[in-house]
Amino acid sequence: MPTDIIMPQMGESIVEGTITKWLKKPGDKVQRDEPLFEISTDKVDAEIPAPASGVLQEIKIAEGTTVGVNTVVGTIAVDGESAAAPVKTPAPPPAKSASTKPSAEPAEPRPPAATVTPISTPQAHATEADEETRSSPLVRKIAREHGVSLSQVSGTGLGGRITKQDILSFIGNQGSAGSVSPATAAPVSSSVLAPTRPGPAPYPGDLVPMTNMRKLIAKHMIESRRTSAHVHCMYEVDFTRIVNLRNKQKTGFEQRHGVRLTFMPFFVRAAIIALQQWPIINAAIEGENIRYHRNINVGIAVALDWGLIVPVLKNAGDLNFLGLQRGITDLGERARTKKLKPEDVEGSTFTVTNPGQFGAVFGLPIINQPNSAIMGVGGITKMPLVVTDKDGNDSIAIRSVVHLTLGYDHRLIDGAVADQFMALVKKNLENWNEDVG
Repeated sequence: MPTDIIMPQMGESIVEGTITKWLKKPGDKVQRDEPLFEISTDKVDAEIPAPASGVLQEIKIAEGTTVGVNTVVGTIAVDGESAAAPVKTPAPPPAKSASTKPSAEPAEPRPPAATVTPISTPQAHATEADEETRSSPLVRKIAREHGVSLSQVSGTGLGGRITKQDILSFIGNQGSAGSVSPATAAPVSSSVLAPTRPGPAPYPGDLVPMTNMRKLIAKHMIESRRTSAHVHCMYEVDFTRIVNLRNKQKTGFEQRHGVRLTFMPFFVRAAIIALQQWPIINAAIEGENIRYHRNINVGIAVALDWGLIVPVLKNAGDLNFLGLQRGITDLGERARTKKLKPEDVEGSTFTVTNPGQFGAVFGLPIINQPNSAIMGVGGITKMPLVVTDKDGNDSIAIRSVVHLTLGYDHRLIDGAVADQFMALVKKNLENWNEDVG
């Protein structure tokens, strides 16, 4: 009998998931534990591995369709079994009523399901092996739906790899030249064409449905604004000492520990020390009570091509500098490769976000509920500062400077407390004396 592919339950509170992408098509060989399809839930986006080795026999649930956990979404013909099932466009299951959702909110309308029927053309199979090495599953999917041979597309990625923008630009140019006929070019769903980075849309004027992640981000941001009385304070920090330290230590650090030395653990460690002295910043409001958390669980905001997620570094107050760096690196890598579990994004008590990595001088971040505070890290830039020596003499010097912003809930945290907390963070960074390992 074929092996069923099941929509997994990604956490106790998860009752459904949306299939966002099939990484294989019917007839493709698959290996057990190889990524087979991607899903989006209320907690995380994740890659789901194949439950067995064999051939993908049938896709029962189309991309863009939301189904309950434990639903059979496809089948795998294991070795020795027939995989000659017809390739067809799967029909989405009957729409569920709002009563199946875990909350009392009305059911949200679902975007139209995207077709997974491949378009067969002579060119599409001419250089299949080469295309596998030069492109991602998404790029190959777009090419199939437009009847485009990737051998015609110039890649701008590393080693000539064809990126999503490369294939979209090629299709756009063909369309403007009238070289793609409606008879051979299959329509591409909005979910495929939705731009993952800011920039010109492939088809200006299109109405593109929000992804599940984008809808959740929008919902959480509005809820946070309505819940917390947001106030922000900003501090300028002379970061020269740490910049020089990292420049000296980064090569040896990576050789010793097998992980890159970044700036983020310096900010997190400085905040942890201040949180231990000012525990109200690490607390949360529960009704008319204040919950003082026993542990410091730091949420690390990670920007993804398809949205933003905040995995959590649990018990960060118990970690040394090397433990912080390893934990931050691990969370970032698993977020970008869709390997996070629901428990990885739960339980934060304080959040750090880093808009400075994209060049922002500073930001005014929205609090990550149910936290009471979030620290934003600006870009590190060189600028002239007045420097006072030990004898009290002033001079102007070129220093590495970073601007830190604290967004806090004024219902719980007074301005004086927030300022004292940030003053201690600033002091910890400017007078860094911890061994980085």
